[in-house]
Amino acid sequence: MSLLQQDSPELDDAARGEEFTKGSSHPLIAGIVAAAVVSLAIAGYFIAGHKPPAMTGEIEQVWAHPQHTETSGFDQVYVFALVKLHNQSQQPLYLHNVMTNATLDDGIHSSYAATASDYNRVFLAYPNMPVPHGKALSAQATIAPGETLEGTIVSAFRLTKSEWDARKSLDFTFGIQYQPNLVLTPQTPVTDQ
Repeated sequence: MSLLQQDSPELDDAARGEEFTKGSSHPLIAGIVAAAVVSLAIAGYFIAGHKPPAMTGEIEQVWAHPQHTETSGFDQVYVFALVKLHNQSQQPLYLHNVMTNATLDDGIHSSYAATASDYNRVFLAYPNMPVPHGKALSAQATIAPGETLEGTIVSAFRLTKSEWDARKSLDFTFGIQYQPNLVLTPQTPVTDQ
């Protein structure tokens, strides 16, 4: 018997050219089902792996006060912000710094928020400061799970009033230990005092 002989009963159906694609006569339906299964798997992966941010917050109000200091001979703009931060994680969060960021024509200018004691000293140094003197927000606070922390911060920029007025944007960065920074943009206009 020759290897080239094809009428052998020992040949299987595939060797005789039988088609084994039975049941897949609807490739369009099979493709749609496969795409749906893959899409559901990807969506499940992202939904299961997506965690809400550890901290949320809002800037409730912002005041800016230009101040010319005769002794030093330069202008400053004090930026006050009433802030509310909420820990929505299951662990305490440790705030370790707060920065105010103003975008000007020449780039971003940043200033760290004053400590709580320096916040109160601003009102001692300038008793006629036309900004409400609320409770200071400590830039070194611990926020317990589920707790909301509210207070006011102050930052100072060496700018003239006209430079401040020409700013393009303003936001606040909250540094949280072992977490991504929280960046908040005020949703209300800045009140110039």
